[in-house]
Amino acid sequence: MTRTLTLSTSGLRADDVLAVARHDARVELADDAREEVQRVRAHVDALAQGSTPVYGVSTGFGALADTAIEPSLRQELQRSLIRSHAAGTGPEVEREVVRALMLLRAKTLASGHTGVRPVVIDTMLAVLNAGITPIVHEYGSLGCSGDLAPLAHCAIVLIGEGRARDREGAERPVPELLAEAGIEPITLQEKEGLALINGTDGMLGQLLMAIADLEELVRIADLTTALSVQALRGRDSVFRAELHEDLRPHPGQTASAANILALLEGSEILADAAGEGSRVQDAYSLRCAPQVAGGVRDTLTHARTVAERELAAAIDNPVVLSDGQITSNGNFHGAPVAYVLDFLAIVAADLASMSERRSDRLLDRSRSFGLPPFLADDPGVDSGFMIAQYTQAALVSTMKRLAAPASVDSIPSSAMQEDHVSMGWHAARKLRTAIDALRSVLAIELLTAARGVDLRAPLRPSAASAAAIAALREHVAGPGRDRFLAPDIDRAEELLRDGSVLRAVQEVVGALR
Repeated sequence: MTRTLTLSTSGLRADDVLAVARHDARVELADDAREEVQRVRAHVDALAQGSTPVYGVSTGFGALADTAIEPSLRQELQRSLIRSHAAGTGPEVEREVVRALMLLRAKTLASGHTGVRPVVIDTMLAVLNAGITPIVHEYGSLGCSGDLAPLAHCAIVLIGEGRARDREGAERPVPELLAEAGIEPITLQEKEGLALINGTDGMLGQLLMAIADLEELVRIADLTTALSVQALRGRDSVFRAELHEDLRPHPGQTASAANILALLEGSEILADAAGEGSRVQDAYSLRCAPQVAGGVRDTLTHARTVAERELAAAIDNPVVLSDGQITSNGNFHGAPVAYVLDFLAIVAADLASMSERRSDRLLDRSRSFGLPPFLADDPGVDSGFMIAQYTQAALVSTMKRLAAPASVDSIPSSAMQEDHVSMGWHAARKLRTAIDALRSVLAIELLTAARGVDLRAPLRPSAASAAAIAALREHVAGPGRDRFLAPDIDRAEELLRDGSVLRAVQEVVGALR
């Protein structure tokens, strides 16, 4: 059954956002939230009738904040705001991003600090529940004064204009989509247009999804590390708990080392290598994997803290305080979110870089300890995985460029009224690209290391590794002559995306940390 989420005044949890964005959970407004929103709206209505100018209620916006607007023109003011700010361009962003964007804006509207009428929230939730997705473009947000253009492209659908797609993804006229769902377009009143677009919802939604994806991919990196250690006849002694818990107790490092050690338990390959005693130390890409994957985990912990704080926030300008006072503020500035989005792009690039180095080592006969060149069936006639590593290198190179921070940039706007911006939306967009690239890099290491392990037969890998390889082999054949390799990479990526390989492993060793 479809999950139903009840939106209250107290915010959301990360899994609530994922449920709506990725799994089409339904959303409804709690009765107490509806009452609070209605109560706060009464303050806005009273101020709208007064003679004191109030930003967003009886004035223009941005550099036009000192321009008073007559009561007869205020509906037009709000409508014009949405139309003019829906000025994005470039490729469409993903459906899940748009759904997170709308949900998070509805979350703030329901907080009782924005001054909108309940009908505004009801309409936004009805659009979400009907599976209608406004078309939002890649470019337009500077991550300050909120994600203005992306949110405006959502808001314009609520007034019966703009562009949108139905549940099946077909673009259709907005009036037709609303009518089919029984949704009446709204006529915006004072403050409501501004409240619909003045938030960090786009960058926050993408941060939450990035954290969820990276938490899974860093576990995959521990798995591919374990496979590579076995394929390269490495040493498992460096993953012992006392080297991490006692000597360098970073929580993420300890978790990664524990995962890798559990994934290596019972490996005949490593037992044979230890008996051989030909090497004292492995290369850094094997030996230092917990330090890198652990640093990724600890950065994710910090990012999660920032995301949870932002989820508890009510981002708007101006806001309505508990005593009914409406006041301007700077909480729409995306810097806190932008920083951690950039941090995650950095650690994703480094995790991918180490993965690529392990793959390269597996393909080099001078460093692979007995494996055939490029893991080829007939070296010379066959090229094996030579070019798969090229693909990894190209992806890692791209990720290094994506790791350059967006949050250090700022281009002033609105006649220098908005003279410092966060570029948080751009940090989020490049992070999504980086995460896709990381998944591809790890998929190629999975293919490469699994083939290397297979070539160590009759020595058997650990039980967890055997489970991972068995899950892979249901879709991708094992060692043999060269074949069309791109489909194998695609299948491996999908197995990481849908969690099949990780589930198979965790059925053996339990939940990875």
